[in-house]
Amino acid sequence: MSTAVAFHEEDRVQGDYDWSLLWRLLGYLRPYRLAVLSAFLLIVLMALLDLAGPYFTKLAIDRYIASGDAQGLLRIAVLYAVVLLAAFVVRFAQVYVLQMTGQKVMRDMRMQIFGHLHGLHLGYFDRNPVGRLMTRVTTDVDALNELFTSGVVTVFGDLFTLLGIMGVMLWLNWQLALVTFAVIPLFFAVTAWFRRGARWSFREVRRWVARINAFLQESLTGMAVVQLFRREEKSGAAFDRINRSHTEANLQAIFYYAVFYPAINLLAALAVASILVYGGGRVLAGALTLGALVAFIQYSERFWRPISDLSEKFNILQAAMASSERIFALLDEQPRLVPRPDPVRRPEVEGRVAFEQVSFAYADEQWVLREIDFTVEPGRSVALVGHTGAGKTTIINLLTRFYDPQRGRVCLDGIDVRDLHPADLRGALALVLQDVHLFSGTIASNIRLGSDIPDERVVAAARAVHVDRFVEGLPQGYETAVRERGATLSVGQKQLLSFARALAHDPRVLILDEATSSVDTETEALIQDALGVLLRGRTAIVIAHRLSTIQNVDEILVLHKGRIRERGSHQQLLAQRGLYWRLYQLQYKDQEIAAPEPTGR
Repeated sequence: MSTAVAFHEEDRVQGDYDWSLLWRLLGYLRPYRLAVLSAFLLIVLMALLDLAGPYFTKLAIDRYIASGDAQGLLRIAVLYAVVLLAAFVVRFAQVYVLQMTGQKVMRDMRMQIFGHLHGLHLGYFDRNPVGRLMTRVTTDVDALNELFTSGVVTVFGDLFTLLGIMGVMLWLNWQLALVTFAVIPLFFAVTAWFRRGARWSFREVRRWVARINAFLQESLTGMAVVQLFRREEKSGAAFDRINRSHTEANLQAIFYYAVFYPAINLLAALAVASILVYGGGRVLAGALTLGALVAFIQYSERFWRPISDLSEKFNILQAAMASSERIFALLDEQPRLVPRPDPVRRPEVEGRVAFEQVSFAYADEQWVLREIDFTVEPGRSVALVGHTGAGKTTIINLLTRFYDPQRGRVCLDGIDVRDLHPADLRGALALVLQDVHLFSGTIASNIRLGSDIPDERVVAAARAVHVDRFVEGLPQGYETAVRERGATLSVGQKQLLSFARALAHDPRVLILDEATSSVDTETEALIQDALGVLLRGRTAIVIAHRLSTIQNVDEILVLHKGRIRERGSHQQLLAQRGLYWRLYQLQYKDQEIAAPEPTGR
């Protein structure tokens, strides 16, 4: 089992962020522009209400307290309370609208990623661990939520508040305002230092989160192997290494936070001290009122609040950019197997399958198949046999168009499968694999697979392949819950369910990929009996290591190193005493089954 610390393509991300990603992110707000505009207007109103408080304080001190006007002081206090109440209502509305918009954006983005994953070719999933892809849909999208809810729109409110405060301070006393602004260059220096370190730490955190998810998914999926081979300690040690690296990356980010925020608070305190020293002297000299000095101190605190908020928004932006790099790298992955602009529609398929001089390689020119040429007429059956790695499953992958051949054509009813509409192609095929995948749901839903197949047909298909023998003994029958990966069912029961699934969808071409190799003798007998029903009137392509299951097919193709070396019926191939005969002898050497004497070569 992998330790999940090997180099991966996503680890190449480095250098400065591509800020065009930010514009792509903003595009997700376009459907909700009215909500965003409303939130922006509420933020501007909130900023205006925030500006009123210190000015009311100045009026209260200079106009009413200094003159002993209790009535005037009460009026200004009531007005201040009304402003605070209005600010509460506005802030509530602004937060609600933004949070609602952020949740909708996350929903849209997750649906886009999920749909995009369905369109990618299987080779992409061979190269990318499932845990990493899950991180894109979950953790990375969550990181973008803060960008939409408290970053993109509120940053404009912070800027508006900041400019408003600066304007009021310059209006009240421009000399004292310049004293307050004197520490701003120090703030930019601290921010620049923080930005450089935070960018790297955020990327590292995102990278190690993806590795944790990948390793965890792999470990949980293979838990039986881990426990059987006593790999608990080694697996734990490998996870500990990844977890420690994730912790170290987070500690780096914490270090920059721990320095940055106290530094901002220190600069804010330095600004207040400068106001007290300079402004206090002006008050003593009679050039400035006490109310103006108190208002300046309050404005100074409000001045640094949006600056601190902008810094926090920058942190959110850093995290969002680190996640967006991963997300858009996934979304930019182009599907390799796309339908033609004007695909051929064939709702009704006869089932004639043909491979015409097909050669295929998964990588470069390491050919897995070489010049494969055969035809299966409608209603006929062909079996593919050969040693492991001979290319049997690859032939199935090309017919189902999980991959496209580099040379030659794969045809269904004389039409290249690349020209057919994918819905028509795969609607005509049913694939029964050795490793059956069942989804969480019920027995019936796993046979139906989301289609509108009526209950009567589901039950009829189940009876035809003897699924009813164990289903009728279950508490809820066909509505019995199936756990993840069919954990509550035996291997044989899952195989029978896969046969019922194929029969219920009534395909014209049936593909069996070693579908009986994992079942016991009794279950195999049930399946062999069901195959008579399943194969009737259908084109069938069967992959099998157990040669006893294919003796009645119309033709057997023997593959060796990617080429068809022999072809014929069971008896004809045994008579040739070639590759098939040797396979047969190896399989039954310990049984009292002898191959017939050859009739000639």
